[in-house]
Amino acid sequence: MMEKQMNRSKWMGLLLAGSLGGLVSLGAVAVITRISADDTIELKQQNSAQLARYAGTNPVPAFDFAGVAEIATPAVVHIKTTIGSVSNEKSQSAPADPFDFFQNPGFRFDNPGPRAASGSGVILSDDGYIVTNNHVVEGATKVEVVLNDKRTYLAEIIGTDKNTDLALLRIGESGLPFMKLGSSGGVKVGQWVVAVGNPFNLESTVTMGIVSAMGRNIDLIRSKGNKYAIENFIQTDAAINPGNSGGALVNTAGELIGINTAIASETGSYTGYAFAIPVDLVKKVVNDLMKYGKVQRGLLGVSIQDVNQQLADEKGFPDLKGVFVADVIDDGAAKKAGVKKGDVILKINDAEVNSSSRLQEEIGKSRPGDKVKITLRRKSSTMDVNAVLLSESGKTAIESAAPQNTAALLGVEFENATREERQTLGLKNAVKVKTVGKGVLKDAGITEGFFITNINNEPVYSVQGTVATLKSLRGAITIEGKTSDGKDKIIAVKIPASSDAEE
Repeated sequence: MMEKQMNRSKWMGLLLAGSLGGLVSLGAVAVITRISADDTIELKQQNSAQLARYAGTNPVPAFDFAGVAEIATPAVVHIKTTIGSVSNEKSQSAPADPFDFFQNPGFRFDNPGPRAASGSGVILSDDGYIVTNNHVVEGATKVEVVLNDKRTYLAEIIGTDKNTDLALLRIGESGLPFMKLGSSGGVKVGQWVVAVGNPFNLESTVTMGIVSAMGRNIDLIRSKGNKYAIENFIQTDAAINPGNSGGALVNTAGELIGINTAIASETGSYTGYAFAIPVDLVKKVVNDLMKYGKVQRGLLGVSIQDVNQQLADEKGFPDLKGVFVADVIDDGAAKKAGVKKGDVILKINDAEVNSSSRLQEEIGKSRPGDKVKITLRRKSSTMDVNAVLLSESGKTAIESAAPQNTAALLGVEFENATREERQTLGLKNAVKVKTVGKGVLKDAGITEGFFITNINNEPVYSVQGTVATLKSLRGAITIEGKTSDGKDKIIAVKIPASSDAEE
C-alpha cells in the first residue's frame, strides 16, 4: 500500500512538472512573439535622404502565401496611362515585343491616336513614392494610380531611367501602405517567390513560383538603343502576364526582391519565363531619381565579354571565372586605375563577377566620383586596383536633372496640383503654375498659383503633358483654368514661331 502511494506521488509530480514546463514554454513563445511584433525599423537611403519607411513584421513562414499576399497586395498599385499618337510604321504582324504586351494587352500597332495603357507599380514610402517600369509611363500625358482600396490619383513622374527600365512616380497622399525592401544579393535559385500585379486589368492578382535563374541577360533593354543598359534579371516561373509590368516580386518574408519587367514569349502571354529587375539595383536608381531627378551612372570605361571555354583555352586561363577586358577606353576610370586590355576582372568591391551582366549591375550601383576596388588577374598574378568612376562626360561630379518647365521664352515652371487642391476647386484635372518669369505667358496674364485645366480645349493632367503640349504649339492658343480663389479664367496666348521657344 505504501509503495502504491509513493508511485502515485511520483507520477503526480512528473505530471505537475510537465504542465509547468508547458506553461513556461507557451509563455516564452508569447513574449518572443510580442517583442518581434513591436519592432519598428526605418530604411533610409544614403546621405540621409529617406527612401522608404516601414513597420517590421515577423517573417512569414515558408509556404504561407496567404500571409505574403496580405503583406504585399496593399502596396501594389494599378497604373493607367494615356499616351499620345503612335507611329503607323508598326503593323499588326510585327513580332511580339515584351514591353508592348506588358504595357497594353490587346493594343493594335496600326491604331493611331491617343491610346490607353496599363501596368503596375509598388509603393515605396507612406508619402506616395511609387516605382514602376519606364516603359509603362514612357510618352504618357496622363498617369493615373489606382490603389488597392480603389482610391484613384493623378501621378507626377519624378524621373525615369531607360537603361534599367525604371521610373519613379509620386502621388499626393500620405499614410500609405508600402513595401518593405529586401535584398536581391541573397536570392537563391529554387526559393519560393510571389508575383503581385494587375495582369489584363485584373487588379491585385497574386501568383507564386520559384526563382528559376539569376543574372539573366536577354538583351531586351539594350535592343531599344540604350547604350548603358543594365540587364541582370531575376528569372522566375511565377505566372506573369501583360499588365504585371512594374509589379512586385516578393520573397516569403513579404519583402520586395524585384520589379517584374518582361516575359519571354512569342505571343505576349506567359509561357513559363519571366524576368524581374533586382531590388538592389532598384534601390540605387530610385535613390538617384528621388534626390537628383536623374540617375547618376558611374562608368568604368571598359569593353567586356564573358569568359567561356573557347576564350579560356585561347588565352590560357586556369578557369572560367571573371569577366574578360576586351578593351580599355582612353581617359576612362579603368585605364587611370591601371586596368589593361586582356585582364580578367574577378571581383568588384569583393563581390564576385562571373558574367558581364553581374559586373554591370555592381558598377551600376555606384555614382560618378565613387571609388571601387577591382580584383583582377593579369597572366598568373592577381592584384587589386582602385578606380574612381566617371560620368558619361568624363567627370566625377554629380549632375542634377534640369527642372521641368517650358522654354525660356514662355518663362514658367509647373507643378502637379494636389488632390486636395483639385477637390477644393472642384477640378477633375489641373496643373499648377509654380513660378512665372519674363515671357509671353506672363504678358498674357498667367500668374503664380493659377490652375491650368485645358489647352486648346484639351485637358491637361501632368507637368510632362503640359510642357509637351506647349512646346508643340505655335500661334494663337487658349488656356483655361481657375485662379487660386476659384474664379474661372480663359486666357488667349500667342506662341511665336521662333527657335527661341525651344529649350
